[in-house]
Amino acid sequence: MNNEKLMLKYPIIVEGKYDKIKLSSSVASPIITTDGFSVFNNDEKKKLLKKLSDDNGIIILTDSDKAGFFIRSKLKSYISGNIINIYIPQIKGKEKRKTAPGKDGLLGVEGIDTEYLKKILHEYITGSESTADKIKINKKNFYEDGLSGKANSSYLRNKLSEALDLPLNMTANALLEAINLLIDYNKYKEIIQETEFKI
Repeated sequence: MNNEKLMLKYPIIVEGKYDKIKLSSSVASPIITTDGFSVFNNDEKKKLLKKLSDDNGIIILTDSDKAGFFIRSKLKSYISGNIINIYIPQIKGKEKRKTAPGKDGLLGVEGIDTEYLKKILHEYITGSESTADKIKINKKNFYEDGLSGKANSSYLRNKLSEALDLPLNMTANALLEAINLLIDYNKYKEIIQETEFKI
């Protein structure tokens, strides 16, 4: 398989930052971490995952140990949309950065061969333009549109959140990450140019 990054139809949900780093070398699509069990106490992220699964779909790719299966099962208990479950094989071993294996002695996503990961994800590639070709909403856009750095920025962010069915009172960075997963730049400009977003 070539070195081109895969552009998938759906964002991928993984457990931790090292899983995300591993996948980022071969996947161009959004990758969201649960930060272990922390996601269950993060209402913003839970609502975002639910919206992503309801609107289009998500891929869940957690480790194949007990903790990974628990996280996967727990996620599925409150996300009712389109969920694609992908599993890695149970391979004994430890990741290079670790001094000892995990509790179950199995490799996590970060320890699985890159070509194997691309193989199991290949079914879900899309023919659309890659993320590199899409215009992303950035911090400069937020500032210019009054969504950060202004006295009424919190109000405007909440109006944008309402329009996208996202939690209120999100920080500028959290909202920026969320909307880049949900909409493109043109849709973003359409929303903020509506009368109700102007002061």
